[in-house]
Amino acid sequence: MPSSVANESQFRFQSSRSSRQSSCSSRSEPGATTPTSDVVDKALAELQLQSSSKSELLSTSSGKPQRFGWQIKPSKLSLNTHNRIRNIVESLKIKPNPEKPMIPLSIGDPTIFGNLKAADETMKAVLHSVESGKYNGYAHTQGHEAARQAVAKYSAHQRPNEEIDPMEVVLCSGCSSALEYCILALADRGQNVLIPRPGFCLYHTLAEGLDIEVRYYDLLPDQQWRADLVQLESLIDENTAALLINNPSNPCGSVFDEKHLRQLIGICERHYLPIIADEIYEHFVFPGSKHVAVSSLTTEVPVLSCGGLTKRFLVPGWRMGWIIVHDRKQRLVDAVVGLKNMCGRILGSNTLIQGALPEILAKTPQSYFDGVIDVLHSNATLAYKMLKQVRGLNPVMPNGAMYMMIGVDIERFPAFKDDTHFVQELVNEQSVFCLPGSCFEYPGYVRIVLTVPKTMIEEACARMTEFCDRHFKKDSRAFIEHGLLDEEDLAF
Repeated sequence: MPSSVANESQFRFQSSRSSRQSSCSSRSEPGATTPTSDVVDKALAELQLQSSSKSELLSTSSGKPQRFGWQIKPSKLSLNTHNRIRNIVESLKIKPNPEKPMIPLSIGDPTIFGNLKAADETMKAVLHSVESGKYNGYAHTQGHEAARQAVAKYSAHQRPNEEIDPMEVVLCSGCSSALEYCILALADRGQNVLIPRPGFCLYHTLAEGLDIEVRYYDLLPDQQWRADLVQLESLIDENTAALLINNPSNPCGSVFDEKHLRQLIGICERHYLPIIADEIYEHFVFPGSKHVAVSSLTTEVPVLSCGGLTKRFLVPGWRMGWIIVHDRKQRLVDAVVGLKNMCGRILGSNTLIQGALPEILAKTPQSYFDGVIDVLHSNATLAYKMLKQVRGLNPVMPNGAMYMMIGVDIERFPAFKDDTHFVQELVNEQSVFCLPGSCFEYPGYVRIVLTVPKTMIEEACARMTEFCDRHFKKDSRAFIEHGLLDEEDLAF
């Protein structure tokens, strides 16, 4: 019987027994006053106490506190955990134009449109893992040794002067899990981590529920999204636990060059800060750019590098990520103990994919990866050329990843109050769905994905052009200054 029901029954039984005892007492003592009103008053008082303060614990005859009524409360962690993208998107009042097929340029899943698929070698590797029957049970919480060895070999470029020990590799349930482990291993309640703005909203989601403060350092669009170094360094104090670098970037598609990475490393050296490197897009780099692993440039600053199969191998649903610990001066010894302890929370990642990892990483051909990059680069170039001609829009050409940020001069679109409103009406009129920059703490921009088929990118950009042309407001003052319009022409 549920405790609340049992308590209510106990109360009714005790009240009834008390009533009967009082009644007997009144009959056995001639001349005594009738106690009925006292019993009723007592019962009413107890009921009132129960209803007015259900959260209070009342003592029974045994002295142990008991609950009266249901008192289920959500955890503080759950209430403080928010996905900013979901919160903003769900607040939109969207009703796509029924005359135009929906083009969702908002979804960061490269497989959703069907034009980009995992390589045959990748698929066969998993089939072999299943058929072997060797990977149906639990693995070491850090991952099977053979899988960790494969990741260490695959990631050798992150430490060109020495080998990566498989014991420095931690397998996780996707790169998001890797990021969570790193944040939890380095930061505690009341501390802060530095994350980029604009940046992937998951960083904030992972930290805020744990009362870990997020401090945003700005990326500069007119400098290909390099970090504002002065502003970044001003954020650091004694409670700063780590600097998070996302390179190549979601949502910017930027790729930091070696010089800029060394500037960031210099700041970390001065302030004794470890780096969390989100490098899930490390191989998604367009021609003319080069990704440099931050861990390859320093032996002084410890780096936790997060990667995975998700994007390069086009299998985000397989949830296979990893952390590589780069700590040549042994400055993360205690934190690494905590990091490995974190793996015990879910008893390790998907073992079937672990079994396939050596074959996936070794046998997927470079020609496959080159083909994917060609699609993304071609789409980025097409979108940039088309949108650069649109009044009121200012796209920033990406150098990697699979996204493009587009500036919106919202003052030239007076029908819309902000980037979120702009996105909402773009869906309602043109059935083109982008993500507002507010999702990435960067209002005044929108983000599009570049993984869709070429014809879809072209159609989406054409619709965006039509939408902007319709709502763009000319700067009449500029026409006056150039003698193309008289003051009298402005009178209505």
